[in-house]
Amino acid sequence: MSEGRGRKALVTGGAGFIGGHIVERLLACDWQVRVLDDFSSGRDENLAETLEHIELIRGDIRDEATIQRAVQGVEVVFHQAAIASVPRSVAEPIRTNSVNVGGTLLVLESARQAGVRRVVFAASSAAYGDTEVLPTVETIPPAPLTPYALQKVVGEFYCRQYTVLYGLEAVALRYFNVFGPRQDPQSEYAAVIPKFVTSALSDRAPTIYGDGEQTRDFVFVVDAARANLLAADAERAPGAVMNIAAGRRTSLNQLWQGIRESVGFDVDAIYAEARPGDVRDSVADIGLARELLGYEPSVDLGEGLRQTVESFSKIMGPEG
Repeated sequence: MSEGRGRKALVTGGAGFIGGHIVERLLACDWQVRVLDDFSSGRDENLAETLEHIELIRGDIRDEATIQRAVQGVEVVFHQAAIASVPRSVAEPIRTNSVNVGGTLLVLESARQAGVRRVVFAASSAAYGDTEVLPTVETIPPAPLTPYALQKVVGEFYCRQYTVLYGLEAVALRYFNVFGPRQDPQSEYAAVIPKFVTSALSDRAPTIYGDGEQTRDFVFVVDAARANLLAADAERAPGAVMNIAAGRRTSLNQLWQGIRESVGFDVDAIYAEARPGDVRDSVADIGLARELLGYEPSVDLGEGLRQTVESFSKIMGPEG
């Protein structure tokens, strides 16, 4: 991976969970970093360690004047901004579409007009739906089950079209289940690992929707951030869609067992009815990211959980 040496990047959604980690990694590689975030889900804490080293624009990616200002003088855009919630997309399909599709199109068009070299787009494994092909490869036709999944697929197609039609280099990274320090456990739509960790640290049993045998591919956030920087310069990446994952399958029951052992909290989970739109099984083939990016996950699930638990313990304190 090349060093930044003063190169300028824009991270949309840079105050979010993954975006904040991308910002940290860019600064460590000597990039100049601009962040655009409306803080609807992003948090000041995610930029606490980096704020004095970045340029921050508070604004909405759907506002044309704001995004045009944000892309000026930028070489690479890391487009993380989204309403990243399956349940919210089911409840609010029009609003989430305006952000996840309309906002992405405006980012791409503004980047093209400003002469940005490359856009790295945060896509989603939700594109695959409930596929029976495991591990999942990128050549499987998309089968989105929810508005969120569909919106992310549309974003991928726009990225590909902007590469082919306009010469704007665009790369789509299909994140699987990204986790790690600073992931928000308070949201109604919080991901499973922060919910489980905070439950264990608070001596509460978590709720598992379904029988707990559904599987996910959990990838540590540091690896996801590193993949973004690799995608910024990989010569053969433009126009491609790639899985970013760990390439391993873990059931929610196994996950809860690992977390409660890490915390020392020996309580069974509570089970509830499965939620509509939830995928049953998910595990990625990461061969294409290995080939095109030189990507290799570096943090295993156990170590990632240890770091996550340690981080949440410090935030929650001894009282939990």
